[in-house]
Amino acid sequence: MINLLALGWNDRFAAHFSSLSLDGIIPARVAVQQKHRYMLYTAIGERPAEIAGRIHFQAQGAEDFPVVGDWVAVRERSGEEMMTILAILPRATRFARKVIGSRSQEQVVAANIDTVFIVHGLDTLVNSRRLERYLVLTAESGAQGVIVLNKADLANNIGTIVDELRPVARGTPILPVSAVRGTGLDALLACLPPGSTGAMLGPSGVGKSTIVNRLLGEERLATGEVRLRDGKGRHTTSHRELVVLPDGGLLIDTPGMRELQMWGGEEGVQEAFDDIDVLAAACKFRDCRHGEEPGCAVRSALDDGRLDAARFASFQKLQKEIAFQLRLVDKTASVKEKQRVKRLTSQHKRGYRKS
Repeated sequence: MINLLALGWNDRFAAHFSSLSLDGIIPARVAVQQKHRYMLYTAIGERPAEIAGRIHFQAQGAEDFPVVGDWVAVRERSGEEMMTILAILPRATRFARKVIGSRSQEQVVAANIDTVFIVHGLDTLVNSRRLERYLVLTAESGAQGVIVLNKADLANNIGTIVDELRPVARGTPILPVSAVRGTGLDALLACLPPGSTGAMLGPSGVGKSTIVNRLLGEERLATGEVRLRDGKGRHTTSHRELVVLPDGGLLIDTPGMRELQMWGGEEGVQEAFDDIDVLAAACKFRDCRHGEEPGCAVRSALDDGRLDAARFASFQKLQKEIAFQLRLVDKTASVKEKQRVKRLTSQHKRGYRKS
């Protein structure tokens, strides 16, 4: 038997579950996702599952399918281990990005997470611009962010690195750890009280799976060596997986992300770049573009060094990317609506001819 409270079940999910008009269902949490096959945690143990046909039919995009961390309503199949997922409970939080490629579509990486651990390895230079992207999408997700600097055993100037990252972190905790030596992990565990869920996010080779294995006390997740020629790791994690830690918290391990394109992010940018937001509020003109306008507080801060030029350029780039993405989403939504109306009209005509 598995205690649902230990898996993150709470009154919010219970209320949504009780509102479903479905007979013979029980709640479950998605532990592993591999295309449209899943492994679930339920009160009666771990069970494999498939999604019901109506989820396929009603889905408008990949975001409408279950992902790791989701709470779902399932029904047992008579005489089978396999269960059927009938509904997804509304997500409390979700970390999402745009799918890789030209398609304007959302990819939900993990759902119902309380803490996002943004992992970077100290065997390479910390990429502040990439870190800003993670912080924006973490803020947008509704979860709390924690920056994890793994491989602290390979760095001699950790204090300096942390100090240099503070203007980017904007109050987000920074935890230097060494998964190999097991140092600093107590501080990480303190962010995962029993029943709470964290997600390990970051590029390949930073040691996400190694950290999870260390916290588990066993080599459950596959790990690989980092290539010496470019410092990049192999994608040994091939799927997302939710694991239950001995101390009661839950942790989602994810494959490395080569790309992290924005999905939404307007509020996330305001939170991650609140220093620029404060400066902009002091500009003479409300619609100041921070160029050559008189009385521009942002330009003044750039000129006297209070605002880093590279950080401001990153802020502008993210704003443009988000604006472009929103235009694509509006265009895609319009096309989908036309297709939906056309499909319904076609069905209506066929029904009329039959009658």
